[in-house]
Amino acid sequence: MSLDDGLLLAHAVSTAWLAGLIWTVQLVVYPGFGDVGPTPAWPAVHAAHTRRMTWAVAPPWAVHGLSLVLLLAKRPDGVPIPLLGVAAALAAVPVVVTAGVSVPMHRRLSRGWDDAAWQRLVRTNWWRTIGWTAGAGCAAGLLVV
Repeated sequence: MSLDDGLLLAHAVSTAWLAGLIWTVQLVVYPGFGDVGPTPAWPAVHAAHTRRMTWAVAPPWAVHGLSLVLLLAKRPDGVPIPLLGVAAALAAVPVVVTAGVSVPMHRRLSRGWDDAAWQRLVRTNWWRTIGWTAGAGCAAGLLVV
């Protein structure tokens, strides 16, 4: 396997991992937050979620970002540059939403149950879900061109 093929594969696998993870968060984890809601268990549930989610998302997200940067810098032969641009734009969506909305909403929720913060988290998480899902499709496309 060439370095280019390895980068493309690392990018595709990490993006697919992130897409699968965000769908689980969107359809299972965040709705489950609402089931716990304003109960005495909430602080421990949220703290455990934050701790565990870091381990599930940080490594693949680092591989995703690094592989994309290297692909953009290297521009492998046969890989359409516009498709790499689309991949980069799609990768930016979860970064912007995470930094701008998700992290602040999780901070609010870490101080205690906040129904408005939870609802905003669920609603805006669709942007991350769309970004990583479309990014996974794009990454698969990069593998086959």
